Amino acid sequence: MRRLGTWAVVSLLVLLTGCATTTAGGPKTAGQRADPWESWNRKVYAFNDKLDAAVVKPVATSYTKVVPQPVRRGVTNFVGNFSDVWSALNNFLQGKFANGFQDVIRVGTNTLFGLGGFLDVASEFGADRQGEDLGQTLGYWGMASGPYVVWPVLGPSTLRDSLALPLDAQVSPALAVKGTVAKATVSGVQLVNVRANLLGASGLLDDIALDKYVFVRDAYLQRRRSLVFDGDPPDTEAEADDLPDPAKAAPAPPAPAASAASGASR
Repeated sequence: MRRLGTWAVVSLLVLLTGCATTTAGGPKTAGQRADPWESWNRKVYAFNDKLDAAVVKPVATSYTKVVPQPVRRGVTNFVGNFSDVWSALNNFLQGKFANGFQDVIRVGTNTLFGLGGFLDVASEFGADRQGEDLGQTLGYWGMASGPYVVWPVLGPSTLRDSLALPLDAQVSPALAVKGTVAKATVSGVQLVNVRANLLGASGLLDDIALDKYVFVRDAYLQRRRSLVFDGDPPDTEAEADDLPDPAKAAPAPPAPAASAASGASR
C-alpha cells in the first residue's frame, strides 16, 4: 500500500467521516477507548511536535529547496524497493500469494530496469505497491491492536505495531551499508525525505480547527485498521470483532468433478 501523501489522504478521510470529540459526560469514541494512556501520550506528542518544529521540519524544508524533486522521488522509490521485499514476505505470511508475487515482480523489475530502484518502472506497468508490514500480518492472524501509544521521535503506534516495529524498522537501505556513521547518514536522509514528502499534509494539519492530537490519533488508528482489512474493515468498532477472516483471503478452489461427491462435506 504506499505511501506518498498518505497523511493527506488520511486527513481527508477523517474529515469526511467526522472526528468530532464527545463531551466530557458523553460516551467515549473508538479513539478514546483505544487510548487509555492519553495523558502520557499527549506529553510525548507535544515533545515530538516541538522537536519537529525546531529541527526536522526546517531541515526537510531546506532539503526540498536544495534537492530537485526528481531526486527526492528517486530516494522515495529506492527506499520503497527495500520495503517491497518485506511486503512480499508479509503477503506470503498472510497467504496472499498473488500480492506477494506481485511484490517480487516489483523488486525485480525496479532493480533491473529502474536503476536499482530509483525509478518505479513496475508501477508504470500496473504492478502497484502492496505495502504490507509485520504489524498488519499480526493483525491479519488475529492479534488485537492493543492500546494506542506515542513513542518519542517515532510517533504514533499501537501495542501490536510496537511489537512489530523492531523488525519493520530493519527494512531500510541502511542495511546495505557498513559503519555506524554511514548507517546513521542513510537513516537521516531517509527520515528527512519522508518528512519532506509530508510537508503539505502537515500544513493542512496545522490549519484545521481541531485538537491535533485527537486528529492524528484517530487518523492513525483508522488507517491501520483499514490496512489490516485491505481497505474493507467491518462496520463494528468492537475490538472483539476487529479480526480479519483468513478464509476470505482467497476463495477455495472447486473440488474436481470426479471427487465432487466425496468432497461435498468439505
